[in-house]
Amino acid sequence: MLEERGLPTTALALVLPQVQNTRPPRALMTPFMLGRPLGEPNDAGFQRRVLLQALHLLEREDGPVILEHFPDDNPSWLDRPGWVPAVTLPPLGQYNGGAAWEAAFRAELSLVLPVWDRFRARFGRTTVGLAGQPPEAWPGFAAALLDGALPTVPSHDTSALAMRFLADDLKALYGEAVQADGGPPSARQIDQWFWYATVAGQLLIALRRVAMESDNNALKTVGGRFFVPTPFVPK
Repeated sequence: MLEERGLPTTALALVLPQVQNTRPPRALMTPFMLGRPLGEPNDAGFQRRVLLQALHLLEREDGPVILEHFPDDNPSWLDRPGWVPAVTLPPLGQYNGGAAWEAAFRAELSLVLPVWDRFRARFGRTTVGLAGQPPEAWPGFAAALLDGALPTVPSHDTSALAMRFLADDLKALYGEAVQADGGPPSARQIDQWFWYATVAGQLLIALRRVAMESDNNALKTVGGRFFVPTPFVPK
């Protein structure tokens, strides 16, 4: 309707089959991570290149469908040589039962939270804040769920929603803390560190397993879709 009224439109696309099926009048396909249609955060020069290529499509009239591909690969997967996480954690152990997971997670958080404070002081921002409870409350909430309870918080009236947003906050907090010092790592480096070297990452994998075995359909759905990215789900 906008195009019919003389207003050209363009889209940034991250999933090729979707844009091929929906057939927008103009689209730029970018091979980046979901949620990062312009590339890496804090890389203004790269983001400007992506945006200008998308905007140049507005000048073209050779449709009805114009699909271009951004020429560069995903910068999120280019490791920064010599990168060291801003927080040093002890080796992972074996944890059985909610109490053991709670103790291990609480001990790790005590190391991560001061580093996260450094990140917030350095950048003046955070994306943490969806869970409806402070980080200090997360270990007890997660342990209760692991032990078969269905805890809630005032801002989220079901365990499924409460745990979904706690998982989002948990991943965001660790992802921010690990960047508190030095230059930015690649997203791949952050993911590898979080899912293979932290109690928090292993806890989310354990919580996903419990959710998938639950009789609570909402928790099962949320656990299967939002706790752990597919590449890091144990085979």
